[in-house]
Amino acid sequence: MDWFGHSNKAFEFEMFSRSHVVILSVFFLISIMIFLNRKKLADEKGRRTEITVAFSLILFEITNQVWMYVNDVWKVGQSMPLELCNIGLILSVILLLTRKKVVFELLFFIAILGATQAIVTPALTYDFPHFRFLHFFYAHMMVVWVTLYFTWVKGYSPTFRTAIKLIVFINLLLPVILFVNKRANGNYWFLRHKPESPSLFDLLGPYPWYIFSLESLLVVFSLIAWLIFRKWDKSQGERSHTH
Repeated sequence: MDWFGHSNKAFEFEMFSRSHVVILSVFFLISIMIFLNRKKLADEKGRRTEITVAFSLILFEITNQVWMYVNDVWKVGQSMPLELCNIGLILSVILLLTRKKVVFELLFFIAILGATQAIVTPALTYDFPHFRFLHFFYAHMMVVWVTLYFTWVKGYSPTFRTAIKLIVFINLLLPVILFVNKRANGNYWFLRHKPESPSLFDLLGPYPWYIFSLESLLVVFSLIAWLIFRKWDKSQGERSHTH
């Protein structure tokens, strides 16, 4: 058995199994550490780390594409980087390399709402130590950590316009994803059917109504997340003025 785990039967992922719980623990622990060490991390020496993380994400994604091709599982309808979390990864790389606020605004809710949900309820086939397991969680956790880093360490913050920009961005991409799904018999963004593994989609009603439920939840949770981070940002500002 090699590191890439070619034997599928030995690597069947189970939600909230030991490996998943370990990953969740690491995810939340490092997220807390980013917050607690936000002042120490606010150093220009971190620029090298930002670049390194960006290139590690690129390398992991290229390796993933090669793995799918070599193992004859690459398909137009499911292997292109068109899922929201794939788009989040691309935005993370661009943000790390450019530090552009507009990129942060598009990434913020995709990471906080989408990538976090994927980590907690992953649509995943392979368990540890399969490469696809490592790729899935590294990519998704990094998307969230990069967002938290730019929020807590670099001082970027979402605004009401951030939520509006994301909703517009998603709805501009929607026709493209629908077109690709139809032409390639794909299921990007789960617009044709729900994930086969248990997920939050199961609570949103049958097809196609869960798509409208998702759209509504996107608006509601984006506004809630904006309010939470807005209050945190204000409280930080007030503290800095008192010192």
